[in-house]
Formats: sequence, structure tokens, C-alpha cells
Amino acid sequence: GTEEAPGVGKKKRMKNPNAGADFLPDKDREAAEAARREQLRKEWLEEQERVKGEKLEVTYSYWDGSGHRRTITVTKGATIGKFLESVRLSIAADFHELRTMASDSLLYIKEDLIIPSHYSFYDLIVTKARGKSGPLFHFDVHDDVRMNNDSRVEKDESHPGKIVARGWYERNKHIFPASRWEVYDPAVKRETYTIHGGEVEHEK
Repeated sequence: GTEEAPGVGKKKRMKNPNAGADFLPDKDREAAEAARREQLRKEWLEEQERVKGEKLEVTYSYWDGSGHRRTITVTKGATIGKFLESVRLSIAADFHELRTMASDSLLYIKEDLIIPSHYSFYDLIVTKARGKSGPLFHFDVHDDVRMNNDSRVEKDESHPGKIVARGWYERNKHIFPASRWEVYDPAVKRETYTIHGGEVEHEK
């Protein structure tokens, strides 16, 4: 019981800011703490699902040797593959080659990194994924400011990513700019730059 090891109980009290359960026997206290942890975990998961449903405005450039800038709105939970399919459908009328092309024949390049199609925007945002010259995504307002306003669309203010046909990339990967591109790998740690949005000003 708690009487046998007062030092342990005291130590636990100091560590635990939520001291309401300290009077309970150890086993009951552990059960109460486990229940509280489970509740927090459940709330966290629900919050993440809500965030994944938030809308995100993404500016991109369809690149076929020259840039064609467009904007599309997706949810943060959308995968890059789903995003590419949405883009293909939205601009196929303007670019005949896209009408019969599958979305997995398109590549999304952000900050000189080819983003694999299974990643979602949410994955890249919450991990603060970085490209070669800065963050992959940069928002004009911090996420927490918009927490309770689901109707607002968050806008990515970073340098627009390129969308290219895989065939174009294969033909041009030895030529700049494609020669700089490499597949995104979250295990590769990139330097933190201190230009405070300098990459946002670039090419505006």
C-alpha cells in the first residue's frame, strides 16, 4: 500500500501535476491514470481526424517545359496520389496529354524533392517536413489560430510545387532543374535555415 513506501508516493505526487487521484491505493491510482491516458489518446486521435478534414489551398505549377500555375483546394488528409488525381481531372481539358494519363504517371516535386504518392499533406505538415531550401509547407496563419473555424481554408504560402509527367521527368532528369530532384526521405535530416520565409518571397 501507499503507507509502506511514502517516498515513492511523494515522488509520484511531484511528477504528476494531476494530483486528484493521489489518495487512491496504488492499483486504483494506476487504473485511473491508465483510463485518463486512454481518454487523452482518444481525444488526440479525434482531434487529428478533425485536422485531416480541414481544407488546404495548394498552389502548384503543371510543368511541361514551361510552368502553368494553378490553385486547388484539398483536405489536409488527402494523399499526394489523391491530390495528383484531383489536379489531373481539373486541368485535363487544358492539357490533352492528361486526359488519358493515369494519376500515378504524375509526380509532385516540392523544394526539389519528389514526394511519394502515399504521403498525405497531414503527414508532411505535422512532421514539419523540410526540403533542400526550407520547409515544404508554410502557412500565413498558425494552425492553432484557426482551430475552431472549419469554414476557413488554410493557404500554403510556400514556393509552389511542380507537377510533371513521369515520362517528362525520365527524359529530362539529366537536365536542370530535374537533375536536382531527389525522392523525399524523412530519414534525411536537412538544415534549419534562418531566412524567416525568404523562400516564400522567392519567385513571387
